Amino acid sequence: MSWHGRLALHYRREGGRTTALDRHHGPLRVLQRLYPEGPGICHHVLVHPPGGMVGGDRLEIEATLEAGAHALVTTPSATRYYRSTGAPASQQALLRVAAGARLEWLPLETLAYRGCHAHNGVQLHLAPGAEAMGWDVLALGLPAAGRPFDSGRFHQHLELSGVWLERGTIDATDRLLLDSPLGLAGHRVLATMWWAEGDALAPARRQALLDSAREVLAAGPLHRTAGATAPQPRVVVVRLLTHGVEPVLHCLMAVRAAWRRQAWALAPNPPRIWRF
Repeated sequence: MSWHGRLALHYRREGGRTTALDRHHGPLRVLQRLYPEGPGICHHVLVHPPGGMVGGDRLEIEATLEAGAHALVTTPSATRYYRSTGAPASQQALLRVAAGARLEWLPLETLAYRGCHAHNGVQLHLAPGAEAMGWDVLALGLPAAGRPFDSGRFHQHLELSGVWLERGTIDATDRLLLDSPLGLAGHRVLATMWWAEGDALAPARRQALLDSAREVLAAGPLHRTAGATAPQPRVVVVRLLTHGVEPVLHCLMAVRAAWRRQAWALAPNPPRIWRF
């Protein structure tokens, strides 16, 4: 039996508070709504009680931020795609951010198990004056546990609508992609982090975001397989390759902290669920 879960999140600024409404169907819901930074920023923790996805499962997340709202969305644990013998499993997130609103889309890692057939997508719609940062961390298999990603396929889609699109397929039989120096070079954890705006970034602002990210990367243990670029005037992108999830997450959290200070004059205030 396959599961179909839908979750709609709606954030609104009322006075100095970001209020949040959620509607869910199936096994996908909000665990907690927290305000550790005060009423202006809503922290949401999303949970999928079954704990993983198999063939035919579909999860759909839609988040809408009205003008002036600030929301941080994360998860308490990894998203897991298990072995599938039939239809693919799919998770799709549609994120709409209005003028003056800020979104932090920060789920923990995605684990692609041996034999999975998965689709994972994030689509951003940013109005002029909107700002968003987010990341996607993918771990292929569990090689440390003797369960490598030696069969299966993973499809990834990241998009800032009409501006920036990254789409790729990782096939476990594609050894050139997985092991070549021109591909993943044997690494089994890859991450993409982005800063995106509804308008073109001012050159000085774009350079400041790049410089702060590069400073973090250069000082960290992953500096040889990490980099930051601005592929489009509205987007700054950080990429990392490594062999373990925790070093990547620690690095991304450090970049997030730097960007928050740089762009929003905010302290890092990491969600308490991250304390691992």
